[in-house]
Amino acid sequence: MKNTEILMKDYEKYTPENFKGKTPKELGYYFPAEFMPHKATWLSFPHKELSWPGKIDKIYKPYSQFIAEVSQGELVNINVSDVKMKDFALSCLSQTQVNLENINFYFHPTNDAWCRDHGPAFLINPDHREHKKIIVNWDFNAWGGKYPPYDLDNRIPQRIAEEEKLPLFSPKIVMEGGSIEFNGKGTALTSKSCLLNPNRNPYLTQNQIEEYLKNYYGVEQILWIDNGIAGDDTDGHVDDTVRFVNENTVLAVVETHPNDENYQPLQTNLKQLKEMKLIDGQPLNLIELPMPAPVIYEGQRLPASYANFYIANKSVIVPIYNCENDEVALAIIQKYFPDRKVVGIDSTDIIWGLGSFHCLSQQEPDV
Repeated sequence: MKNTEILMKDYEKYTPENFKGKTPKELGYYFPAEFMPHKATWLSFPHKELSWPGKIDKIYKPYSQFIAEVSQGELVNINVSDVKMKDFALSCLSQTQVNLENINFYFHPTNDAWCRDHGPAFLINPDHREHKKIIVNWDFNAWGGKYPPYDLDNRIPQRIAEEEKLPLFSPKIVMEGGSIEFNGKGTALTSKSCLLNPNRNPYLTQNQIEEYLKNYYGVEQILWIDNGIAGDDTDGHVDDTVRFVNENTVLAVVETHPNDENYQPLQTNLKQLKEMKLIDGQPLNLIELPMPAPVIYEGQRLPASYANFYIANKSVIVPIYNCENDEVALAIIQKYFPDRKVVGIDSTDIIWGLGSFHCLSQQEPDV
């Protein structure tokens, strides 16, 4: 097991001079789809009581089950603040079937656990002779400044770039990993409710945001839906609504009860998805995924969604909620991952933090 404590130095020294002034897209880099092979999954170990008020002790069991499942097929790199947190994490993992040989700890302190949004965006260029992988360091402002402080979270991509000696690109705009979805063939999908929210980049137009996404994710087109789901404090992350499962197929959540507050927004999304075309002019292969029954805790509607699954090398880990749609959703997802085991893990307590397994993780591609 690896333990590393690093100092913040000049991480940009790892970016070659002939890279500077060019965008990742110009250099041939792109963000691969999550269903492509991983080298590792990055996590930031949960420790912020305010993210799970009154429940943080209950999340460590399902969180550890998640880590154990991912560790069967790839490295799991976990950001922790100190030795005490590392030892606590190990005590949690000892109660699971974790593959400890695949667990690495890094002393990278964080404010919170949502590594999808504050973690590094890894791009690849398999044809590059020396640097087949880079990191894009988007700015992070805790979903529009909702949950300060976030200075430690915002520093994570820089720390990992230095740790891994990877070239680092900093677009200097706010962007969260959960707000965008990729097919690995030039298409990205996102939501207007999040990326066009004035609490992110109020000085940028939609066209300007698209240019940043194309240049720093290495894609050719951006597809936009309107809405997120009820209870989502991120203003509508797409990883709760629409997910690519292969190059042309998306699973899109739908609500079947017309009186539910999610019904109309998700119907609007569905209509928009039906009208979309990929780069080759073909429509999306659109598959409907049911929503779970509403999860309400202390009078608050929580953003429970089966779409917040995580695609690991050997499995797909799906949040479930002890309702009748659990098995329906698992069966639909399994159909599109015949070579992976689809595993449902109870997320009833984790979702009190307003996110689940996809929100908590960020993949590092293999190349």
